Amino acid sequence: MNRSPVSRPAVLSLPPWLAHPLRTQRGPVPWSAVTRGALAAGPLLLAGVLSGRTPLGVLAAIAAMLAGINDRPGSRRASVRRLGVPALAGALGLLVGTYTGQVLSAVPLTLLLTVLGLVAGGISAVGPVASAAGTQLLVASAIGAGMPAAESGWQRALAFLAGAGWLLLLRLALPTPGSLAGDFRFDGEREAVADVYDAVAALLDAVGTGSATARRAALTAALDHAQDALAGPRLRRYAGSAAERRLHAQYAAALPLAEAATALAWVGEPVSARAAEGPRRLAAAVRGNTGTGPLPAPTRSAPALRALDDALLRAAEAFDRTEDGAHRLLARRRGARDAVRAALGTGGREYGLRVALCFGASAAVAQALHHTRWYGQHQHWYWLPATAVFLVKPDLGPLASRVLSRAAGTVLGALVFAGFAAVLPRPEGLIVLVAVCGALIPVATRNFAALTTVVTVLVLALVMVGGESQASASRIGETLLACAIVLIVGHLPMPGERGGGVRARLAAAAGAAHTYLVHVLSESGDRTERWALRREAYRTLAEARTAITLAAAELPALARHTEGTDAVAAVLERLVDTTTACAVHLDDAGHLTPRHTRQLRELLHELEQRQEWVGPPAAA
Repeated sequence: MNRSPVSRPAVLSLPPWLAHPLRTQRGPVPWSAVTRGALAAGPLLLAGVLSGRTPLGVLAAIAAMLAGINDRPGSRRASVRRLGVPALAGALGLLVGTYTGQVLSAVPLTLLLTVLGLVAGGISAVGPVASAAGTQLLVASAIGAGMPAAESGWQRALAFLAGAGWLLLLRLALPTPGSLAGDFRFDGEREAVADVYDAVAALLDAVGTGSATARRAALTAALDHAQDALAGPRLRRYAGSAAERRLHAQYAAALPLAEAATALAWVGEPVSARAAEGPRRLAAAVRGNTGTGPLPAPTRSAPALRALDDALLRAAEAFDRTEDGAHRLLARRRGARDAVRAALGTGGREYGLRVALCFGASAAVAQALHHTRWYGQHQHWYWLPATAVFLVKPDLGPLASRVLSRAAGTVLGALVFAGFAAVLPRPEGLIVLVAVCGALIPVATRNFAALTTVVTVLVLALVMVGGESQASASRIGETLLACAIVLIVGHLPMPGERGGGVRARLAAAAGAAHTYLVHVLSESGDRTERWALRREAYRTLAEARTAITLAAAELPALARHTEGTDAVAAVLERLVDTTTACAVHLDDAGHLTPRHTRQLRELLHELEQRQEWVGPPAAA
């Protein structure tokens, strides 16, 4: 008997909230970060043990571990802010937690920690660095209050800063594979700029195909990464060396190329393979720090192709110039006022309230269990609130994904540690185990469950060296309890509209898109300003897309509050793409075609119908 197609077994499709914990980022092993991890927490713990200051050595190792979690790929200059700011916040949290934990009883201390969670949660809405700072502030305050020690608060804070500072020093001083082949001063910057040119070439190859949108998004990510790599803190306003000024000029030369490629993608007519050869040769020149040689020029049969040709000519001039003037890097157009607005906005308020409730509730439960001796005689109750902090962080994945990953990782980590603790000598074997776990952190950050497993083993080894020998069972129980608290609080109805984080990101993207559109339609001759506005428009769109993707992978009870937002982001992306095409066409012809005006009118009308997500439309 013939079997009908309907009777074939269906392919198993997991719901997003269950599929997300199984996803793992792919890429080469970051051997330089692995080396730094091996030289950070383990040696710091060894120094504390040998000097007779084991508690301070444990705190320094914890700080190095937290800094290692933030030690992501990028330039040395960018790492100063990415590692340093959270470390300062952690030292402050440890100082506050230590002194308040010594003088306040359980109820006032819980209220104080709840307020601290509200502040740290709001700050976390500002951006990735602020989010990491908020995390370390709360984790360190929980450790300071829940890990009694004979040392004073300022001694513990200095030990924390020393631990994070040691990893930052390794990040700045140790060479990496990329820097060994060229200038030691550039660690990530040159590769990041070269990736931009490769992304331009990939977009040109995809023009007229279904993958053009994805390639344009990849170009945005490459530009964001290069901008961050070059825009770290500096002593001078402008680049201080000829080599760095030249690299900045090469980044600036990529902006009109990206603009022309985006305009060609908007037109949708395939271009010859010859058009992508120029950007690829520029990418090779950046990586090798060499001249470009002759560049194949594209045909000049359309405004966007003429813009591409002009951009290639200007790039060739920038590359062949041995000494370049000071370039103003197109950094993010955000100041203190924007940060305050983000922290106090809908996303910051919603996130701050959830963090405060989770952190305060977990601290209260932890202290109740501690004072009643419900799970043993140990003196430390910080694990439950510290776990809740990581669980409530939306930038670490959807809520259900974080809970599942944390629970599985903690159980596995505790079992693995129990096996090692049974056979390793103390403290020598445990110190080696800490060093090995520190080396594994840069690889484990690609999956939250794997990171939780490694961190659990590392922290259990630290607390055992510090004198707490029976911690594995209680850590599993406290983790599962924290998971339950965060799941309950995460689904509680809150004042105002749900989906505040996504709403705030979409509103910011809409504002940046309208500002960019107004500038282009004003026919201003300031192209540098135009490129800066274009960068901010695409960057805020990318952030909104990330927030929407995470919200869509929540449990249905939460995901329904952001349904339809991906369509809003798609409209905004088309608006920014159309604005870019308008800018290129205005440069060439001085006026817009009926297709440009019709597209703008339709997109603005569609956004006007979605005011509940992006706010009232701006006048264009």
